[in-house]
Amino acid sequence: MGERRAVPGAVPGALPDAALGLLLSLSLGLLLSLLTSCQPLPSARGGTPAPRPAGPASPAAGTVPTGYGAEFLGVDECSSFGTSSFTEVSCGSERAAARVVARHDGTVRDGPLCPATTDFVLHISEQRPSFDEDGDGAIPRGYACMRSLQPPHPGDPGGGGGPRTIVGDCVYASGDGEVRETRCDGQGEREPEYRVTGAVRRRSDCPPPTALYIHLHGEHPVGCARPV
Repeated sequence: MGERRAVPGAVPGALPDAALGLLLSLSLGLLLSLLTSCQPLPSARGGTPAPRPAGPASPAAGTVPTGYGAEFLGVDECSSFGTSSFTEVSCGSERAAARVVARHDGTVRDGPLCPATTDFVLHISEQRPSFDEDGDGAIPRGYACMRSLQPPHPGDPGGGGGPRTIVGDCVYASGDGEVRETRCDGQGEREPEYRVTGAVRRRSDCPPPTALYIHLHGEHPVGCARPV
């Protein structure tokens, strides 16, 4: 068996003075680090940050929960097409079909007119969903004036549709003293018979060639129409 030899001038089993000093220095540094880490860090406002309550994480900055906007089908928001209902979608979505150009509470009969080139109107019934953005728990009865994102636009003059008859539209007699819109280019279901050439306040303001007077809406409620 080999012999164990002690280091000259050292106690067997003891650390050298240099190693012992280094160990004490490391131990003191570790103790100071632990004490420092237990102290609260000052906040940017000069106080101690308040503890955050536990709970679900909030949405990332720049994102919002999916669903309705601040107002269901508000101005400049978009909808998809549907057979019996319409869904609010992002205007950048491939499902987006029409944009809201005006939005009013109440009914079309009692409320403001839609813009002249509105393609169609969405009637919104009163709803009380479990969640809505403005927090009042209700979507009031109203209507949205819609403009299709892509042509054709039936609300354009001569387009053959839209909620309003405007200057440039064509009509045909449907019987019982009524007229209905049709496309001026003859591509509609019925051939055009008259074209609205002007809108005035009174019938007497229409020019002499006028053959038909059509009830319009707005500040100039009389449409002056001539045969096509």
